[in-house]
Amino acid sequence: MTVKHVNHLANEKSPYLLQHAHNPIDWYPWGEAAFAKAREEDKPIFFSCGYSTCHWCHVMERESFEDDDVAALLNNYFVAVKVDREERPDVDHIYMAVCQAVTGQGGWPLTIVMTPDKKPFFAGTYLPKHAKWGRPGIMEVLSMLKEQWDQNRDRIEEIGEKLAQSLKQPALKPEAGQLSQATLERAFSQLLNDFDPNHGGFGTAPKFPTPHNLLFLMRYWRRTGDKKAIAMVIKTLDAMSRGGIYDHLGYGFARYSTDTKWLAPHFEKMLYDNALLCYAYVEAYQCTDDPDFARIAGEIISYVLRDMTSPGGAFYSAEDADSEGVEGKFYIWSRQELLELLGPELGELFADVYNVTPEGNFEAGANILNLISRDLYDYAAQHDLDINELEEKMAEARQLLYRAREQRIPPFKDDKILTAWNGLMIAALAKAARVLQREEYAEAAERAVEFVFTKLTAEDGKRLLARYRDGHAAYLGYVDDYAFLLWGLLEVYETTFNPKYLRQALEISEELTQLFWDKENGGFYFTGNDGEELLLRPKEIYDGAIPSGNSVAALALLKLARLTEDNKYITLVETMFSCFSREVQHYPRAYTYFLLALDYYLSVPSHIVIAGEREDPEVQAMLAVAGGRFMPETTVVYNDPVYQTDNWELIPVAAGQEAVGGRATGYICENFACRRPVHTLAEFEQMLTKQRVGQ
Repeated sequence: MTVKHVNHLANEKSPYLLQHAHNPIDWYPWGEAAFAKAREEDKPIFFSCGYSTCHWCHVMERESFEDDDVAALLNNYFVAVKVDREERPDVDHIYMAVCQAVTGQGGWPLTIVMTPDKKPFFAGTYLPKHAKWGRPGIMEVLSMLKEQWDQNRDRIEEIGEKLAQSLKQPALKPEAGQLSQATLERAFSQLLNDFDPNHGGFGTAPKFPTPHNLLFLMRYWRRTGDKKAIAMVIKTLDAMSRGGIYDHLGYGFARYSTDTKWLAPHFEKMLYDNALLCYAYVEAYQCTDDPDFARIAGEIISYVLRDMTSPGGAFYSAEDADSEGVEGKFYIWSRQELLELLGPELGELFADVYNVTPEGNFEAGANILNLISRDLYDYAAQHDLDINELEEKMAEARQLLYRAREQRIPPFKDDKILTAWNGLMIAALAKAARVLQREEYAEAAERAVEFVFTKLTAEDGKRLLARYRDGHAAYLGYVDDYAFLLWGLLEVYETTFNPKYLRQALEISEELTQLFWDKENGGFYFTGNDGEELLLRPKEIYDGAIPSGNSVAALALLKLARLTEDNKYITLVETMFSCFSREVQHYPRAYTYFLLALDYYLSVPSHIVIAGEREDPEVQAMLAVAGGRFMPETTVVYNDPVYQTDNWELIPVAAGQEAVGGRATGYICENFACRRPVHTLAEFEQMLTKQRVGQ
């Protein structure tokens, strides 16, 4: 295969490599063809890792990778390899660790130069063509590295070997009895200490949503009744939805805020953020009954179904921050634009409510729509306006502006479909379906599940693949793909009670254990035992912008254990608690999703079984009430007569708990004891109020 053929293949399969038309560098995709060429021609490998909606990746493309001088250096003296980090997170994990070890920081674009056997000896991030802003230039760096490669090969190979060995940390041995209720309390204390009481969120700018912090706090409130926990959730979710990080016209959240007030975002929209935030808003609605939280969750789903859903029903990955080469251009407004589009009366009113000023609240006199300093009820009272009329006018103005915005050149859409991120969106849709009683959300989740199992599996129909794009699926799935899909399947089962989803969940859990489990020390490796051999096999537990695969797997396996009464899942998770206890104990608030599993494990076991014909109004009412309550420690099962045999086989807890006398029947069991069955919604609700609650 020639270089040009390899380059074409790479461009065809990766949206990161499709960003710009002028591409004078002979890029290879990560693979044996590149390594063989490097060995054959005795050249070092220049490795660039980024993703399609990364701003500085685009800048480096334009300044360096589209430049003929840079291309000449790279093509003559290096083998150039480019990787989309979202398609190959395994490779990204390893070499990002190198970059952090060498430079003290990381980020994208990730730039690594390595020997033909993949051992790194240079690491950095963004490199302009020539040195500026205190950053080295790629021309100077490449020239220096070429000289060192020719003159000091032994020294370079020694550096590469030492860096490669430094990554291979000794395996953590399991420790018994380290994680407990005290761990949850320490995490809460650390979150409370980091909380911003003025604007919500944690820490200082830049601020990331990190929804699993909020999921943890809601469970902590449920467990302890500490009102400070739920207050942090309410403040953060309210402030974010008012800020510029939220798209008030087209919906959906941007990736993070560059300031403490959530005003000025990095405008890129990621599927994973919106999935996790949707889930958090739904749970906050369960906890508070605040209709605004339900509204925001519904708007996120509207955005995803409208703009981020493929014809086959799966979900795209991201939308870029830039439009026409300018970050945020698609989303920002001048005051004059608003007045011209809305007319003077409605325009002035909208501008006043959404903080649109002549001088602007963003760059170059532009404005980001926001409600940071506005409450519509207070505004209506202060200006002697009818609140309903004000809301109608704001809705009318938003529609007019949305239609006008649709005429602009939109940001680039990364249309690759990732199994892991689809699992997160499936979970959010299923959760929203049962809490908000929206059947169409469940249908969307089921379509996405069907897509994954038909388009994102290998020829054997079992092995998950990580990425699908333009009719082509590739890359053996990682632990995140299995764990996140497992979460999604369990949520779909809890919403539809169709046993096929539980069967799929059980199959995925078996594959997860066979492919990724560390039999010696516990925990799940990031890559499968059938994957490419890299410098090391990483094992992640840190819950960053996305929770780790280990964290999500731990909670999902515990839920499977309670549904199936199969203790092998509990044994796996107890081993994980021991395996990761040292890391988690060191700084618990960095592992808040993992602590969801610990909270669940420490909770008094409880389950609800509802039996009867699905068409029975009492059955439907009981299911709606059980689905709407915030009871994260409780397993809810519907004993559907249609699937009764399957239910008993898969879920022993449902055996014998049938509809009595053909009537709707509800069973509530807690701490290994069941109350008498009830047959009316009123009795069912009365029994639910007697359940253990912390609030």
